[in-house]
Amino acid sequence: MQELEKLSPWWRHAVIVTLIFGFTILIWLAAKTYQDAPPLPETVVSPTGERIFTREHILAGQQVFLKYGLMENGTIWGHGAYLGPDFSAAYLHTLAVDAVEMVAQRRYGCGLAGLTGAERNAVDAEVQQLLKQNRYDPHTQTLIFTEPELASYREQVVKWATYFSQPGKNAGLPVAYIKDPEELQQLTAFFAWTAWAAVANRPGKPYSYTNNFPYDPLVGNRPTSDAFLWSALSLIALLGGTALVLFVFGRFDYLGWKGKTGHIHPQMLPGIATASQQATMKYFVLVAVLFLLQALVGGGIAHYRADPGGFYGVDLSRFFPSHILRTWYLQLAIFWIATAYVSGGLFLAPAVGGKEPRDQVTGVNLLFSALVVVVVGSLLGEALGVNQLLGRYWFWFGHQGWEYLDLGRAWQVLLAVGLGIWVILLFRGIAPARDDPERREIASLFLYAAIAIPLFYLPAMFFTSTSHFSVVDTWRFWIIHLWVEGFFELFVTLKVIILLVGGYWI
Repeated sequence: MQELEKLSPWWRHAVIVTLIFGFTILIWLAAKTYQDAPPLPETVVSPTGERIFTREHILAGQQVFLKYGLMENGTIWGHGAYLGPDFSAAYLHTLAVDAVEMVAQRRYGCGLAGLTGAERNAVDAEVQQLLKQNRYDPHTQTLIFTEPELASYREQVVKWATYFSQPGKNAGLPVAYIKDPEELQQLTAFFAWTAWAAVANRPGKPYSYTNNFPYDPLVGNRPTSDAFLWSALSLIALLGGTALVLFVFGRFDYLGWKGKTGHIHPQMLPGIATASQQATMKYFVLVAVLFLLQALVGGGIAHYRADPGGFYGVDLSRFFPSHILRTWYLQLAIFWIATAYVSGGLFLAPAVGGKEPRDQVTGVNLLFSALVVVVVGSLLGEALGVNQLLGRYWFWFGHQGWEYLDLGRAWQVLLAVGLGIWVILLFRGIAPARDDPERREIASLFLYAAIAIPLFYLPAMFFTSTSHFSVVDTWRFWIIHLWVEGFFELFVTLKVIILLVGGYWI
């Protein structure tokens, strides 16, 4: 009897060490985000102590930002869509311009246009010092706005009301999209807080809470030395780590990664499919439909960039505003990719296991029905949500507001449950292979990669509409870069291995 070829245990050890090291850093960064997030003041007051707005206004403004789907129009601290402006950067730059005018009038009795070069330099330096100074008192949780900051805040309420009223200037939002004066004031308060966090120096540091992002020399926001250092080190670590892996793999031959000699007899034969494999065909049809819809929606978004005021004489923003098109574009991409991976796993599971589990077809069909409900329900809910047709249930069934995680929380829960059921179906399919010493390794890896998909979707539910923006962006990072770009790609790598060397493993 031919002795089974074995992989070196160092492959497994290396993976475990890499996971421990990587997740230690990620968990530490998540904890630091909770500790070092920009403070939310209880009260923002004028130099005379007059209350301007409160913490409740800032959080209410964040909810306005989310329920109207504005993260699919512009960005906050660089996170979001790029059709509209970065709201934090736009507010900050307008504040700087207003402050320069006020300081120039106070010091020299004229506007910016009447200053000499030396006078302009002096004004710019004073404005930078004015805005960089952190006037937040952590003991009273009170933030003091200077006179230029107070005046700019009041003027910018009008500015943003104008922005949200004209589709030609806001990249295709509906006409008079946000009309409620109270909501406009709350939204402006939220923008004001994000701008303050972007410019005010962190206590004891020569840079802001956002590490001087966005770049704006007028307020003194320039890249820090740490930004250059860690950007360079991250690139060096990536290239160095890749080189090390390739060197070890190519130099040493005791790791056990050898091809099997002899003729391979694949068990996935053309034209021969189990009942559950045949049942997955409708998944692949759905993938094609979703991909086509995404391409069409993408064309609409591209047109908004070229001509946001109209679509060949038709006001497209009345029917399909840009922010809902971009929402659907991202969600359709996630849905067709996830559906392709799910269906591919279901198709390969019986081949890996070697036999068809009982009632597997029923499970495949039920999961498909649940998937259709989530896709249709979430896309429809997002459209209803941004049009304020779901009332206080917008967060649960409408547009949650966070880019890439736009679908309502209820649809998120159903998606996570569906992925859990999918893992159970995969386990039933590949279970026989895990009892076979020759197939155990690849079957187990296939299962572990599948389990990671619903597991690492859970951070999408670690926040609400009133969670701190920095905290939410941390968990969004986990979803975008770990769930989509990490474990989904790990799973598809296992699928490719099974397809390419299927005769060896199955």
